[in-house]
Amino acid sequence: MIKRIINFYKEGFANMKLGKTLWIVVLVKLAVIFLVIRTFFMPDILNERTSKGNEADYVSTQITDRAGL
Repeated sequence: MIKRIINFYKEGFANMKLGKTLWIVVLVKLAVIFLVIRTFFMPDILNERTSKGNEADYVSTQITDRAGL
């Protein structure tokens, strides 16, 4: 059953012309979003605020402080 499903998608993708181009565009956009934009707009907070080996303590403190525990 699973083999038939995989074969269905494999044959369908092999016969596409416009679809391949659109999938390439989608993958390039995802790469830009996750690789390029992430480096500029999402700083590595754990490396900035903790020392090596204390990451778990920092995260647990932040979670409990925000929850009011």
